[in-house]
Amino acid sequence: MEVLAAPRGLDAEILDVVITDPEDVPDTRPGDLALLIGARGRAAAPAVREAARRGATAVAVKEAEPLREVAVTAGITLLAVRPEVRWEHLESLARNVVATARGSADLEAGESLGDLFSLAQTIAALTGGSISIEDMASRVLAYSRAGDEVDELRRLSILGREGPEPYLALLREWGVYERLRSGEEVVHIDERPELGIRRRIAVGVHAGSRQLGTVWVQEGSQPLTEHADRALLGAARLAALHLVRRRDSASAGLRLRENLLAGMLDGRIAASAVAGQIGADPAKPAAVVVFALRAADRSRSELELHREEMIGIISVHAAAYRRSALATALGGRVYVLLPELTDPASVLALTREALAATRRHLGVPAQAAVGSVVAGLDEVAASRQEADRVLAAIADQPEVDVAALADVRTRVLIGETLALLAEHPRIRDPQLAALVGTELGRSLLAYLEAFGDVRAAAHRLHVHPNTLRYRVRRACELGDLELDDPDQRLFAQLQLRLEH
Repeated sequence: MEVLAAPRGLDAEILDVVITDPEDVPDTRPGDLALLIGARGRAAAPAVREAARRGATAVAVKEAEPLREVAVTAGITLLAVRPEVRWEHLESLARNVVATARGSADLEAGESLGDLFSLAQTIAALTGGSISIEDMASRVLAYSRAGDEVDELRRLSILGREGPEPYLALLREWGVYERLRSGEEVVHIDERPELGIRRRIAVGVHAGSRQLGTVWVQEGSQPLTEHADRALLGAARLAALHLVRRRDSASAGLRLRENLLAGMLDGRIAASAVAGQIGADPAKPAAVVVFALRAADRSRSELELHREEMIGIISVHAAAYRRSALATALGGRVYVLLPELTDPASVLALTREALAATRRHLGVPAQAAVGSVVAGLDEVAASRQEADRVLAAIADQPEVDVAALADVRTRVLIGETLALLAEHPRIRDPQLAALVGTELGRSLLAYLEAFGDVRAAAHRLHVHPNTLRYRVRRACELGDLELDDPDQRLFAQLQLRLEH
């Protein structure tokens, strides 16, 4: 559809989608998008005025150009529908968008699924192809943006018409549909140049043994990415949650699932409740991984956009790794729960793969930290705390992309010791406090960290060795320090590091 007139602006709210017939009195209410079938052009003017009078937000009409002034005068948004688009297909797409928006508008912090269109765009970036997500009636529910690389099958599918019958017959003959129904196999389909059809891969979207739809990837002028199959599998598992939501208007159960990880990490939800919802064994090993962007120079809106895209990418990788994996955004970070671990060593590989995809597709720096593998789901809060500790320890080391506690154990422990000093002024030396953050304090700290090597410390500070000797002497006088005492040296070094 194309917006021809929007007298109330583009922020006008759509609450529902209705189909109206010009021969009947429009059954529209405030907030409706009315799809006006059966009349085109000026013949639809009375119905447009009546829909506006009844408070409808927008009306969609074919051959709508002559109605532009009518819509402006009536105060209703006018959407032009292309002649070849089927009304039932347009209704399905519009209802899907509205239902998804309504279901996610009031979500609390939890696993962020976005909508089907966002998922399609994410998987397009990860596979390098053009994506369409279809239901079991082959109706396109969502698709990714595409340029001039769209073949005839994709063009006709998006417009709501059937693809070329010779090609569809080949798909049936090759058993493609049967393989899509049978499980999570990623099916490869060769191109057919004589039909104008490019190479594709596809996977069925399943809830248990029941197929809900299909995700198709059309290859463009460039080959699909190396990990396209794995990314497509993860996307299909996420798409299943969306399609379940579409089939069940009472989406409270799905919203609960989306909030499970956030509640468990915060200690508000018991592990047994989470295990029952995601179908995981609570007694099997699990781990938490945390991801964070390092883009402090970007605006808040840009960071939020990147964070949403990061959630989508990481969710796809996590779902491909383990069906019962959960992802959630908390406090500007993205956490992933990996339950039922059979190969703990693979967690690090998954983390590196997901982080590399995030960096590659967003073009922004990011880091990740892996929490320890715990015995069961009731201990994942400890894994989350460890992951946070590790992430804090590498925050000032942009060259480190992924780390676990074993990689930065000393930095973590020192950081937590300094945090205790910062939080409890009563265990700090007031005379040393006067040196923290000063030139004398920095010089004494450099001297202590160099084990008393004046030349090395002076070189680090870019000063003459005699200047450093003078500063160390003055710092000891002001702080009442005896550097021959190892306890005083140790405590002075800790307290002087509070500014770092």
